Amino acid sequence: MELAWNGFRKKRSGSKLFEHFKPELLAAVKMFHESVPGYDETPLIHLDCLAESIGVGNIYVKDESKRFGLNAFKGLVGIHAVAEYFRNHEGMEFDGFDGLLSALENRPPVTFATATDGNHGKGLAWAASLLDQQAKVFMPEGSEASRLEAIRELEAEAEIMNMNYDDTVERVAALAEENGWVLVQDTAWPGYEEVPLSIMKGYTTIIKEVQSQLGKNVFHGITHVFLQADVGSFAGAMAAALFNLTGGEGPTIIVVEPDQADCFHRSIQNPSGDPQRVTGALDTMMAGLACGEPSIQGWEILKASADAFISCGDETSARGMRLLGRPEGDDQSIVSGESGAAPFGAFHRLMTEEEYQEESQRLGLDDTSNVLFISTEGDTDAGNYERVMTRRL
Repeated sequence: MELAWNGFRKKRSGSKLFEHFKPELLAAVKMFHESVPGYDETPLIHLDCLAESIGVGNIYVKDESKRFGLNAFKGLVGIHAVAEYFRNHEGMEFDGFDGLLSALENRPPVTFATATDGNHGKGLAWAASLLDQQAKVFMPEGSEASRLEAIRELEAEAEIMNMNYDDTVERVAALAEENGWVLVQDTAWPGYEEVPLSIMKGYTTIIKEVQSQLGKNVFHGITHVFLQADVGSFAGAMAAALFNLTGGEGPTIIVVEPDQADCFHRSIQNPSGDPQRVTGALDTMMAGLACGEPSIQGWEILKASADAFISCGDETSARGMRLLGRPEGDDQSIVSGESGAAPFGAFHRLMTEEEYQEESQRLGLDDTSNVLFISTEGDTDAGNYERVMTRRL
């Protein structure tokens, strides 16, 4: 496990993108989500026993496996991105989900397309099915067959390609242009920024719920947040929302990636400050984080706001899965998948392994720290989850 410090960090208002995550805008996103069938706040779990044993004040874990019955958080962004497409490109005016559904009556369905490791595609397929639209989902080489079938069960067309994630994104973008499909991708690049930004906004309901669940005073007392990065849209959205909801203060932010797809960890060490792409197979069990190229929007926000970036191997993620799934004392068990548990495993290593003592001290992790994690998925690869959980720490 390797940690890199952010030498480019400015004031967290250094990016104009933060303006898209103002509190009133976040409230509007959450209000829309509350109108969607099956919406409910996901649990925020307090791990008292573990916090005491490793010497921090409080540990909070937001369990997104309970989101919309999808076993992962991506339903939030799928439905928000589709709704924003109809609002911004079809000129529809509506209040909430029922209003959108009514506005879509007697209109031919739109085809939405995406590249995904599984969770994002499932979220888009679910959103399309709720609104009687069509979805085409393309997955990178090595994707788990069970994730493919879970997408097909939502009546989407889905297939696995013979290329890595970033190449799949490029191929799907070309197919969408050729066929008149609407591309719904969380990776932003020059000329493709509106949809990724609507996706980023969709994530923010998670932080609004945390604020409600903790209460204003406790929420402002969060000192550290560990965030997993794929292309950086999720981590960037969380960082921007936290900044704005805490009046520009914000906690210490640590970004965690797999060492085979650590594009942010490499980018932050690039003297030019330009984002770096990781190529090759991107071979990691953390499928949701196996992305080799930063989104320009996620990079802009995290470059301005994150404090440190961690690159870690699969065993760090496995440690997080087992710690959450087999907790200490009376702590509640959390089923967290490979991508959801990676930050937790990295945090535990920082707190318990002597070789990271200097880094943990520099990060200010001590008995006054209140640390937040967002477990973004459950056992979406049930076979791998079972294999990991049968091993000891």
